[in-house]
Amino acid sequence: MAREDNRRDRRDRDETPEFADRLVAINRVSKTVKGGKRFGFAALVVVGDQKGRVGFGKGKAKEVPEAIRKATEQAKRNLMRVPLREGRTLHHDIEGRHGAGRVVMRTAPQGTGIIAGGPMRAVFEMLGIQDVVAKSIGSQNPYNMIRATLDGLARESSPRQVAQRRGKKVADILKKDEAPAVEAVEA
Repeated sequence: MAREDNRRDRRDRDETPEFADRLVAINRVSKTVKGGKRFGFAALVVVGDQKGRVGFGKGKAKEVPEAIRKATEQAKRNLMRVPLREGRTLHHDIEGRHGAGRVVMRTAPQGTGIIAGGPMRAVFEMLGIQDVVAKSIGSQNPYNMIRATLDGLARESSPRQVAQRRGKKVADILKKDEAPAVEAVEA
């Protein structure tokens, strides 16, 4: 009886239905050997819970399903949390870089949707962002685009984090600075 409970617990732990995954790229690679060519596959996968956690992984194997499985496992190990405003967009505009890849991500009003290219779109969908405008500048390599996107998202900070860092209250951070109005002096 105890064995069955342990097996069931292990199965429940292995199955993580709260995570969704998206295959971004699959690449066929070949190695030339004495008898001809040997083919392998490299997969790039993005995993997220669509509530603010996202990660990516890459896997290589002789067959496509095995490469995807390896990439998914690696992605689940490399999850990161990103603060979202109202659970739908970014708190502020950010820029991410990796190698020759550069991406610019901007907040967007409700109803805008995800305006972004392939690999970046996969990251935003798995993250749970609903409204964002993004542009990739430079490298179009999906690996570098995903790394640049995650680099920018790692720099995202919420008003709560900023207030905690400064030792203030969130209301003080969000309050607009009331600078004295400069009056135009007529000459």
